[in-house]
Amino acid sequence: MRISSIYPILGAALLAYSQISVAENASVKITSPADGTKLDATAQSKLVYEVIPGPKGDHSHLYVDDKEAAILRQLKGSYELATLSPGQHNICIKIVNKGHTPIGVEQCVKVTVN
Repeated sequence: MRISSIYPILGAALLAYSQISVAENASVKITSPADGTKLDATAQSKLVYEVIPGPKGDHSHLYVDDKEAAILRQLKGSYELATLSPGQHNICIKIVNKGHTPIGVEQCVKVTVN
């Protein structure tokens, strides 16, 4: 095997290791609403969460249906969700760096609004 053919393999291994390292030291936990929850369209809904940003993260962003809804600066807390229209919705919290770029650690829950 020629030495030049090792570089792509080594690069892929280092990239995989760096992604594992980020995931081991960072986490997002959405405790409410739970995945699959049915929400009332007329009631105010609260998101309860806990974030460990890890060494590459700084804070987190909240996304509703792939649209940024808020910047979450607290590592643990709650956030009052805007009124959601009837139907299915995807709610995600993503850890981002100081430049607001996601680092690859997130949690999402799917809810149905009646």
